This record gives sequence, structure tokens and C-alpha cells, in this order.
Amino acid sequence: MNASNTTEHIRLWHNEFWLLALSEFLLSMAVYMLLPTMPTWLTGSQNLSAMESGLVMGAFGLGLFVLGFLVSYLVQHYRRNIVCMLAIAAVAALLTLLYYLDSLRYQFVEFPVLLLIRFAMGAAFGLSQMVLCSTLIIDTCESPKRTAANFAMGWFGRLALGLGPLAGLLLHRYADYSIVYLVAACCAAASLMLLLLVDFPFRTPDDDVSVFCLDRFFLPHGTVLFMNLLLITIAFGLLLSLQLSIRFYVMMVCGLVVALSCWRLVFREAELKAEVVSGLILFGAGVIMMLTRSTLPIVSYAAPLFFGLGMGLIGSRFLLFFIKLSRHCQRGTSQSTFMLGWESGIAIGIGMGLACFNGSSKMLLTASLVLVVCALIAYHFSHNWFMENKNR
Repeated sequence: MNASNTTEHIRLWHNEFWLLALSEFLLSMAVYMLLPTMPTWLTGSQNLSAMESGLVMGAFGLGLFVLGFLVSYLVQHYRRNIVCMLAIAAVAALLTLLYYLDSLRYQFVEFPVLLLIRFAMGAAFGLSQMVLCSTLIIDTCESPKRTAANFAMGWFGRLALGLGPLAGLLLHRYADYSIVYLVAACCAAASLMLLLLVDFPFRTPDDDVSVFCLDRFFLPHGTVLFMNLLLITIAFGLLLSLQLSIRFYVMMVCGLVVALSCWRLVFREAELKAEVVSGLILFGAGVIMMLTRSTLPIVSYAAPLFFGLGMGLIGSRFLLFFIKLSRHCQRGTSQSTFMLGWESGIAIGIGMGLACFNGSSKMLLTASLVLVVCALIAYHFSHNWFMENKNR
């Protein structure tokens, strides 16, 4: 296939697929609602330093990896949907714990406790994503429809990246931090309830699966693409560490919607390079506008629109790159690898932005721009490497 176009079949959108897609959307919303609100809660209500706040936010990105080596063993020895539901329940429980700590405890929470909660949330979210998007979706779709299903699920997650922070900021403006945690916990619980409505067929487990392995976790063959994606998402995470307005996220959502439209209307038969190169140029243009023309009213609309458009194009293309790079029976592993590069980069970028720049937006934007330029240069080589090594 030449472009990011995978033919969508009407029958893909059956009831079970809708339930799984909405479950993914709500779970992502629950986690993303904390991106703009938790840092201010940490530095304000919890009186943490900028360095400590950055470490807490970045711990989520490290937690994503901690259970990856066990995923294949868990889904083979236990019901895979049960593993996913337990992981989502853990996310909901940790969000409820944050609600309790903020609204009922009335005292500062120790830094190590917050670090552990955020790390555990990353571990639970990572496990749930590896099973939900890499295994359960594949189980409910016929073979010819799986790429389209993976592509659609990716867009549900990307839209949540814009709508989640927007919902968090709105709740914080009209209520308080504890309500943000409570609503996020309810979103995770709703995600769990939707998953309970799906009937998954029993599969006979393999007896020769190692306890620790890379299957369903990380695709070593995709390391070059993974590192390139990580550069981009860290640059994006740096931006999200700034105190951004509700307008910013509204326009970013608009950019994501435009990106989905562009995929259908503009890039359907374009060169493979077109989406990522265009996305990085748009990303860089947005950063330059914020660096040099931040006082102009148009920038507060155009820059976040460019970020949403750029990240939407980049995310959809890289996801399909990972799928095409995977060998036989590695589709789930390729999905997990993409998820790790996307989620960990954003979390690490936010952590670095808080810990290293401490409110200096000019230095932070400069660092983000440097990473985007490095990613664009690296993509020239990684794209050529991909063309020589793809398997689909």
C-alpha cells in the first residue's frame, strides 16, 4: 500500500468494535485529563518543587515499560480480557486514591508516595493498552480488517489527547482538582464497564510461553522508528508542560479533526514521506510562531491548530509504519511499540519541561524546536531504512 490509506469496511464498525473503541477513548481521556491539571496541583496544593513535579509526571512514562515483559505470559495463562479489566480497574483505583488524597486527607502527600502512584498508574495504563489495542481489538476483527481497526483505534486515542486535557481544564476552572480526579476515575470505570459488555471467545493458551519475553511488548526490529517517534513526542510533551489555555486545546482538537480529514482528502495517494514531513513542518511552524510572535492574537489560534494537525498526521503514519514493519504474528507487538513511543515520549517531555525549564517558555520552546529539527533530519534516514526493511 502506498499511502496511509487502508480500505475501511462497513462491517468493521460492529457493536463489539464500538464498545472497545469507546473503552479506549474513555481510558485515554481519564489519563490525559491529568496532563494540564496535575502539575499545577503538585506545585500548588502539594507544595512540590519544579524538579519533584517533573519527576512525578515523568514517572508515568517509565511505568509504561515495567510490565511489558510479562504481557505475553499474562494473556496466555489468564483470560486476556480479565487481564485488561484488572489493569483498567487499577487505573481507576489510583485515580480514586488521588481524589481521596486531595479532597479528604487535608494534608500534604509525601513526594515518594506521589511518585509511586504516578509510576503505578503508568504501569497499569501500559498493560491495559498493550492488551486492549494490541490483542483484544485483533481478536474481534477479521484478518482483512485488522489494519483498519488499528488505525481507527489510534484515532480514538489521539482525539482523547486533545479532549482529555480540555475536559480537565474546564473541570478545574469551574470546580477543583478533586473533581478532576473523580471524573477521571469515573471515565476509567466507564471504560471498564464497556469492556465487560464484550464477549471474548476462549482461546487455548500456549504452554511454551516464557514468563519474560518481548512478544506483545516491544519490536526490536522497529527500534529505529521508535527512537524517531520518541524525539517527536518528547518535543510535544515539552509543549504540554507549559500552562496552556482552554483555547489552545480547543484549537488542537480542531487540528486533529482537520488531520483526519486531510488523511482522507489530501494524503490518500501521496508519497509515504508526505505525512510525517508535513506534520513536522507544521509542528515546527507552530513552535516558531510561539517563539517569535506570541503576542499576536492569531498565534493563539494558529499554533495549536498546527500542533494538532501535525501530531495527527505523524501519529497515523508512524502507526501504519510499525504495522508494515512487523513480521508474521507481530501485529500486536508493533502496536505496543508504537504506544510506548507515543505515551512515554509525551510523559517524559512533560517531566523534562517541568524539571529542567521551570517556567522559562522561551528556552523550552527552543528545545522543542531543536528536537523537531533533529526528528526531521533523522526521519530522512529512518524512512529509507523502513523502505528497505518493511515486511508488508
